Amino acid sequence: GFGADNDLYINQAIVFIEDAIQYRSINHRVDSKSLWLYRWYYSRTCQWILGFTITIILALAFIEEPSSLTVTSDVRYRLPAWNPPCGLTESIELLCFLVFLLDVSVKSYLIGWKEFWKNKWLMAYILTLIVSLADWIVSLSFFCTESVRIRRILRPFFLLQNSSMMKKTLKSINSTLPEMASVVLLLAVHLSLFTMFAMLLFARTKDNQQDKEWAVYFRNLPDSLTSLLVLLTTANNPDVMIPAYSKNRAYSIFFILFTVLGNLFLMNLLTAIIYNQFRGYLLKSVQSSLFRRRLGVRAAFEVLSSLKETPANAQQLYVSAGALQQVLQKVEMDSRCKQTIMRSLKMCSCDQLSAAQFQKLFEELDKDSIMQHPPSPEYQSPFMQKMQFAFGHPYFGYLGNVVALANIISICVVLVLDADKQPSERDDFFLGAINCFFILYYLLEMLLKILAMGLRRYLSYPSNRFDGLLTVILLVSFLLT
Repeated sequence: GFGADNDLYINQAIVFIEDAIQYRSINHRVDSKSLWLYRWYYSRTCQWILGFTITIILALAFIEEPSSLTVTSDVRYRLPAWNPPCGLTESIELLCFLVFLLDVSVKSYLIGWKEFWKNKWLMAYILTLIVSLADWIVSLSFFCTESVRIRRILRPFFLLQNSSMMKKTLKSINSTLPEMASVVLLLAVHLSLFTMFAMLLFARTKDNQQDKEWAVYFRNLPDSLTSLLVLLTTANNPDVMIPAYSKNRAYSIFFILFTVLGNLFLMNLLTAIIYNQFRGYLLKSVQSSLFRRRLGVRAAFEVLSSLKETPANAQQLYVSAGALQQVLQKVEMDSRCKQTIMRSLKMCSCDQLSAAQFQKLFEELDKDSIMQHPPSPEYQSPFMQKMQFAFGHPYFGYLGNVVALANIISICVVLVLDADKQPSERDDFFLGAINCFFILYYLLEMLLKILAMGLRRYLSYPSNRFDGLLTVILLVSFLLT
């Protein structure tokens, strides 16, 4: 009926505004049951469960055979790694796959068949799950003795498809590849030309003593290519040219030319092209995200204007302020943003909002939040006011930085003096006295700042929270030792 229609429009507006906040597409089902499912799927709990499942399936690599997760890397002292019994990691995997199956089913249902066939990521998701489950069945039928496990290679895909940022990066790499191909081809030509020159320059001669360069680095085509490919990363520089350089200094010109052309010119050109393409793509991605946000807000306006409160013969569409307030109360969004929009709505003091006014209200979403710090306490006594002025002043903070620098210098001096001494010869009392002095200063500084600013204002600054926590840790560790 009439009321049910209004409730549906209100719920649709709530979801569209939440889509706008999260930069999501509005192409999904909008009947009342689907809207409930949609909000449940994108709730914090559901998304947290999905994130946790992805973490678990990726973390399995640390305990599955052939894991080498032990305390020491030295094979002589390393205990054999724990080998989980067959079926343990497989059971955890199956639970993860069931969560992913539920995830892909809900996602596919919500966007509808028409959108599903356009969404390549969802198709790839389903294919990955089918292959992974088939491999899982094969694994169990062999009682975990098979050597190739395809599903392990596919695991990172679950993380990839769940992160919009990673999808954007992948698209960007895809659009960058054609531009990169020309420079990579140029690098390949550079490498092959210099490989031929090297094989001609360091060919085998009758004198075995003179053939060290040929024997170690340029014996055949694969060796020559590998030597120069490694030189492109400068990992074997200057080792690769030492035998030839010992024989004749002029040989160094070949290696210098190769490195200058390859490293300083072609490699930098490659980096510049990748950076340029990424920057252009990022700009497009930000624009499309903002467009999705505007689309979500506009969709919310359209459904709210369908409520049976506006005059039917009006030339322009309007939304009542009351309906918008009703929607805002139910929308999950940042409390600061919500309060600002509510305040703007009250200040506007108009019963009907046009599309432009409606859009303007939601421009608050694009603004960064400016944190308001709590006020300092107000002291009555003149002495306390002077104290507050002195210890709340930025110069008092600068003094703290100077003392911290002095602390670092004193520790460095002690370390240099004690570097060659045996542990028994070191003067620990001097270091202890220095530590005691500085810790007491930090404690005093923290207490004076709290006195000047008040505890709430002091804690509202991240730098103060870090300083305070560090001071408490230093004090506890000093008392314990």
